[in-house]
Amino acid sequence: MNITVLSGGVGGARFTRGLLALLRERLPDGAGGTTAHVTVVANTGDDLWLHGVRVCPDLDTLLYTLGDAVHEEQGWGRRDESRRVSDDLAAYGLGWEWFTLGDLDLATHLARTELLRRGLPLSAVVERLAQRWRPGVRLLPMTDHEVETHVRTADGLLHFEEWWVRHRAAVPALGFEQVGLAGSSPAPGVLDAIAGADVVVVPPSNPVVSVGTILAVPGVGDALRTTTARVVGVSPVVGGAPVRGMADACLAAIGVETSALAVARHYGRRAAGGVLDAWLVDTADADAVAPLRAEGWDVAAAGTLMHDVPTTAGIAARALALVGLTP
Repeated sequence: MNITVLSGGVGGARFTRGLLALLRERLPDGAGGTTAHVTVVANTGDDLWLHGVRVCPDLDTLLYTLGDAVHEEQGWGRRDESRRVSDDLAAYGLGWEWFTLGDLDLATHLARTELLRRGLPLSAVVERLAQRWRPGVRLLPMTDHEVETHVRTADGLLHFEEWWVRHRAAVPALGFEQVGLAGSSPAPGVLDAIAGADVVVVPPSNPVVSVGTILAVPGVGDALRTTTARVVGVSPVVGGAPVRGMADACLAAIGVETSALAVARHYGRRAAGGVLDAWLVDTADADAVAPLRAEGWDVAAAGTLMHDVPTTAGIAARALALVGLTP
């Protein structure tokens, strides 16, 4: 069984962790893993240079979460972290108080930057980092090219992380610009992972700046529309609000209502030129089932809040069942 996941950060990482728990239980390999093959294609549009190192927030959240090192309460960063380097940088009047790098996290960024400066592409660097964390999946960046998301505001452009972390998305966004995206290409293995999958899953990640950025890498959207795999998404909106973060501000910037129904239509059905075949919504949004089913969607409502790993495994099982896949 080949499963490909298109992932942002926290939501995608937690969903994938639950998916792996499901597969290890139902398709065990006898050594604590699974006979299924899972590939995760990660958004790198949030990446940035800071203190001379390359920071890849979503990739690192996936590595730490699947490698059992994440700060569980935050959902990102390392647990048992310290801030001595960032504090000392602040004493020199350097750095951003709203975006501090923990000491353990900084080691990851230093390692990545050294390998990049040796000439390795990002995909090879991720493979090297994964040798330590052993995430249980094949982890791929969406592209080896540098892509950075900027937010258009009335006062000019902001890097996405400044808008998201410093301003908490409170500055009205007029749109998004992904610098470097148009000239990028999928990282090695990305298109093959989509074409060769039995199922492609779009977990509850930000549909605009996470999944939307992956789909905008030239060739990725077309690969999703033409794959023989079935494609299922899990709504990141529950009861008219994003499960996590400020995805509603991102949706508003592109004129999409914050609802499970509207996000499904934003992605679109593959039969009508979109990218999904099926859509799992929360029970709070059960009223979306009938209209989507009338439009030809395979759709169901179930509890989708990822309270813990066993609960998330159940959500993954429900999503796979929607496209006829039962591990």
